[in-house]
Amino acid sequence: MASYSEGNFRKATRPREPGESVAPWSDPSTPVPVRHTQFNPEKPHRTDNLPRTKTSEHQTEIRKANPPHSEMANSTKAQKPQNTKKNKKKGATLDTFYGAKIQNTEEIEYDIQKNAPKSSKGNGNSPQTHEEFESEMTKKMEAFWEEKLEIMQKKFTHLQNRCDETEKENQALKARIRQLEDNDHVKEQELIKQSQNTKKLEENIKYLTDKVIDLENRGRRDNLRIIGLPEKPEINTKLDMVIQDIIKENCPEILEQGGNTATDRAHRTPSTLNTQKTTPRNVIAKFQSYQTKEKILQEARKRQFRYKGMPIRVTQDLASSTMNDRKAWNMIFRKARELGLQPRINYPAKLTIYFQGKVWAFNKIEDFQLFAKKRTELCGKFDTENQRARNT
Repeated sequence: MASYSEGNFRKATRPREPGESVAPWSDPSTPVPVRHTQFNPEKPHRTDNLPRTKTSEHQTEIRKANPPHSEMANSTKAQKPQNTKKNKKKGATLDTFYGAKIQNTEEIEYDIQKNAPKSSKGNGNSPQTHEEFESEMTKKMEAFWEEKLEIMQKKFTHLQNRCDETEKENQALKARIRQLEDNDHVKEQELIKQSQNTKKLEENIKYLTDKVIDLENRGRRDNLRIIGLPEKPEINTKLDMVIQDIIKENCPEILEQGGNTATDRAHRTPSTLNTQKTTPRNVIAKFQSYQTKEKILQEARKRQFRYKGMPIRVTQDLASSTMNDRKAWNMIFRKARELGLQPRINYPAKLTIYFQGKVWAFNKIEDFQLFAKKRTELCGKFDTENQRARNT
């Protein structure tokens, strides 16, 4: 609460102008009350020592002519502490309690008018400041976009260089692929030529092999192979005499006709005895006369030969490959004999049968099987695979 004791009054120092009304508290003889208030730390308070006065009409006109602006406000805020300090130095005093002017007001107003920007006739903005702001912003934007453009140009140049390098690598790869394709084409041509040469070589090898086999068979044309002759020392040491005894026992008419039954040599094959085999080794005899050999072979085809009562077989001596080819016909040969087809194995390994009043010849087993499938009388009777499975 304010107290109005005698010690709390002071006299006004400003002289009264003529015609001015005198307020009860402005009378020099009347003491002016000074109001003391308690300090509240939570309530904002002024930091300056200037008195609170009503705004003068002159200041109001100045404010109307110069409306608040961002820069003006900043400049005003920056100037206020300076003016406050100046007033503090000069010792500003309060002439009246309300509506009194501050000391050095003219100086403050002059500084404000000097520092304030010129007002515009239109909307009250400062065109000079706006233009400067626009030019400054334009320069900043230009600098920003120039920097961005420079970065983009660098990136574009880098990408263009990478694209050029990639294009060069692509061209090099294309050339390499083209070269590889050409080399592949050349290799394919060479492979075709090699395959053709290989085929020719295989044909030549087959021809030469057949030729060698034929020559070997022709070199054995005077030979006979005796199968089933017992393995005894007295027989092995006297094979020539044993062969003569076989001729005398089975075909004496050849001796009566005065045929040459002499042999150049006779031996067992293979030369070494395999003790694991129970069957005796074959005997090969080479006759001096081809005609005598053929007569003996014809007699052997007609009937079973024997040696001292033991059955033996006499056949033409041939090369091992030809013998294997002939053995492949064994199962078909036996079945054809059972069916009364009169089978025969001709040189080198050809099967002939007599069927439906005709003689049929087959060089391969596949040809005979195809022939048998087309004939109802023979279909299913010459299935060699089933027969082999039954035998095993």
